Amino acid sequence: MAVSRPSLDYWPILPEICIRASTKSIKIPSSYLQFTNLQNPSNSRYPILRFSLDSSKTPTGPPPLVVVGSANADIYVEIDRLPEVGETISARNGQTLAGGKGANQACCGGKLEYPTYFLGQVGEDAHGKLITAALEEGGVRLDHLTTVAAAPTGHAVVMLQSGGQNSIIIVGGANMNCWPVALSDSDLEIIRTAGIVLLQREIPDSVNIQVAKAARSAGVPVILDAGGVDAPIPQELLDHVDIFSPNESELSRLTGCPTESFEQIGQAVEKCYKMGIEQVLVKLGAKGSALFTQGEEPIRQPIISAAKVIDTTGAGDTFTASFAVALVEGKSKKESLKFAAAAASLCVQVKGAIPSMPDRESVLNLLHSRD
Repeated sequence: MAVSRPSLDYWPILPEICIRASTKSIKIPSSYLQFTNLQNPSNSRYPILRFSLDSSKTPTGPPPLVVVGSANADIYVEIDRLPEVGETISARNGQTLAGGKGANQACCGGKLEYPTYFLGQVGEDAHGKLITAALEEGGVRLDHLTTVAAAPTGHAVVMLQSGGQNSIIIVGGANMNCWPVALSDSDLEIIRTAGIVLLQREIPDSVNIQVAKAARSAGVPVILDAGGVDAPIPQELLDHVDIFSPNESELSRLTGCPTESFEQIGQAVEKCYKMGIEQVLVKLGAKGSALFTQGEEPIRQPIISAAKVIDTTGAGDTFTASFAVALVEGKSKKESLKFAAAAASLCVQVKGAIPSMPDRESVLNLLHSRD
């Protein structure tokens, strides 16, 4: 997809052997977007583009949100409590839904009516078909979703307890295997022409590094969600990330610092600065969120209370993706945090990850109801 981009004064690539099958076709929305270059005064490091609906334009206009990451089949079991060692308990209910941090974030972007591409892998199995259908239904463009023959679709067992809390076990499958030694020219092109690239840690670090380098070479900002593999993050990846987005526990594990108070969180963020990260978006659960930018006062955003918390699975992904959408549309950092808080509030009121992603109208209605 050829996109004319303004010249940027800074800021490109992946791994593993396996035969890749053909990608799926996608649905093209009836309304497209046009854009004009608009410098965002809240973040002078890169231009932000505003968009308006215009059915006369082709979909080659706006730089898309590109999500590179995992796609899982989430196998839900609803339980009263976690089993003890050696104990067998009965679940109240169980079902399989589409999920995975990458697919979640891509579907969030699609449901928010922003042009979104997903670059990832699924297997030639029923779980792969489940995920593909869910992404298509969410309006995600799947030109860069690959079906691989030598690995099953990734899946996760989600143990959902009363009150919406969950424990998750992930099986990597195609997310962690069968990646090519280097990304294709087509994949690199969509990364370099993106408005923002979103990464997580449920695919190999080597893949994320290639993507982040490709984006940086083209002046495309990169947001790295810390969720996924619980392992040190390579410095080579951090060197090419613009916004790092952990939750409290991820921030603590990365820095070795306690994060029980806001002051401690600030001290942990200082360690991130020393690692070369200039912006840290911390998800604080029931305490909201905070965006730290080196040399500036942090911006705090309280939660927007949900009428009832049913399932927190996917809430962090909804928050990160909706923040990215708001930011690339030209909203200030403060406005973007508020938009993301509203989206996350709606997400936790529905069971499942992808099924819980809110549409744009619902988010805007919630925000307007609070004005």
